[in-house]
Amino acid sequence: MARSGYTKFRTLPADKSHGTAPFLAWLLKRKVTPFVPVLDRKSQTDGKLTRDAFVYDRDRDCFVCPEGRDLTYRNITVETGVKRYKPTTSACRACPRKPECTDASVRSVIRLVDEEARETVRELMGTDACHTARARRKKVGMLFAHLKRHLKLRRLRLRGLTRATEEFLLAATAQNLRRLVKLSPA
Repeated sequence: MARSGYTKFRTLPADKSHGTAPFLAWLLKRKVTPFVPVLDRKSQTDGKLTRDAFVYDRDRDCFVCPEGRDLTYRNITVETGVKRYKPTTSACRACPRKPECTDASVRSVIRLVDEEARETVRELMGTDACHTARARRKKVGMLFAHLKRHLKLRRLRLRGLTRATEEFLLAATAQNLRRLVKLSPA
């Protein structure tokens, strides 16, 4: 399955910006274990109840609100993969907890099409393998950060693959020489 010139990876540690549902599902489909924090928007609630207050019923494909009312599937936005769930207008209007739940006429809760991938990756985040992979990634990431910050290699000045490779190789050599000087006894 691996194409020529590509290495088949089994794990991928990355930062949170790569933790989107479609990307995580894409990796899992290809049997790559993603050690990536899931990109969530949980803090964007404006002081209202979070989605965690609603329980998802997988068998019925609906959410249940804290008051026990069902939020049923209403529609999907295909471009973004967002499924929207809402209660009946009368049930939401009569709810005693409506002021702490929403300012709109009805509360809607979203679930992504690739939500199972997000749940799988959340379970992986506490494992020893995850901590090991992320620690190894950090070592490499720090080298690139050092190149950018201390050696001022924010962008390559030479154009073309050959010249850019030479410029980067020269910067990496300078970095390794600096590290070697620090390791040698005085």
